[in-house]
Amino acid sequence: MLSIQDNSFISPQIQRIFERVRQSADFMPRWQMVRVLEEELGRDWQTKVASLEEVPFAAASIGQVHQGVLKDGTEVAVKIQYPGVAQSIRSDVQNLLVVLKASMALPEGLFAEQSLQALQQELAWECDYRREAACAQNFRQLLADDPFFRVPAVIKELCTTRVLGMELAGGVPLDQCQGLSQDIRNQICFQLLRLCLRELFEFRFMQTDPNWANFLYDTSSHQVTLLDFGASREFGTEFTDNYIEVVKAAADGDSDRVLQKSRDLKFLTGFETKACSDAHVEAVMILGEPFATQGPYDFGAGDTARRVQSLIPVLLRHRLRPPPEETYALHRKLAGAFLACARLRANISCRDLFQDTYQRYWASRQASPTPLPRARGDLLH
Repeated sequence: MLSIQDNSFISPQIQRIFERVRQSADFMPRWQMVRVLEEELGRDWQTKVASLEEVPFAAASIGQVHQGVLKDGTEVAVKIQYPGVAQSIRSDVQNLLVVLKASMALPEGLFAEQSLQALQQELAWECDYRREAACAQNFRQLLADDPFFRVPAVIKELCTTRVLGMELAGGVPLDQCQGLSQDIRNQICFQLLRLCLRELFEFRFMQTDPNWANFLYDTSSHQVTLLDFGASREFGTEFTDNYIEVVKAAADGDSDRVLQKSRDLKFLTGFETKACSDAHVEAVMILGEPFATQGPYDFGAGDTARRVQSLIPVLLRHRLRPPPEETYALHRKLAGAFLACARLRANISCRDLFQDTYQRYWASRQASPTPLPRARGDLLH
């Protein structure tokens, strides 16, 4: 998460370190890669592809990605998981908590155990490539008619728990789009926010990892390809019913309703100090500014991150309960979308986008008060 923040949070030197970590990692030697492929796809795995590059073109903390070609000529990206990663997650997260507690005085309002439990669950999901394949298939169906976003096809014969094959995608990560025209950057960012609203309030199913490299912009087609669905998750209607009302209250400038709906959402207990309640409401109102502003909102000119950051000490000192479990992943994704808009210096109108989403949401909920069945890959459940 820190690797996508801007320098208002961390220094340029540390930013470069995180960028290096995000972009590169040591990769498996060939013998180890082959062993994983044989264990997952069988000793005849080579019959499933025409070729597979030995050296990966990407390597990260859980696995590495190789370029290959199927026998029909389709170019593919094959993600191969490092041995032992899934088994080490629980102990690694527990060790992290011990280190944090030993190295600094963690404020009670941080609720570190709950944060790390959410992290542990997400990492376990990301290590299950069958689940990721199903999530990718789900998104490919949900976005089949979308003119701006595309999802590569899953190659079923190359999918197991530790191997995932998908169509190879082209394009550049969003952080390399800063040199594009203002109009193009505005369009990319508007579509990114539109996608976030659709995921949360229409699909109730979201890809929650905002890593720049998970969004590849293709200048020739003027489309963005979505990648990496390991951290995808569902949201229940009880949560989205209350959450959309919090956003609506912020968009309307109604601080009293922000406070009430935040209690309904179980962000607050109702017994917080006034200082805590005021800080929470102010933070929500700040984040709601793009949806409250009439006309274009200039993400590049704002100091949203610093203003919210100034409120965090008060919240951590006085908060009485951990935030809803769903918000750990959701707020990471929303923060990533807002930061992308800031990094690309977007100047876009957001109010009508949210108001239209709000009207559609409640029209859909009234038409179908019980959750609608979604398109899903057969592997997800």
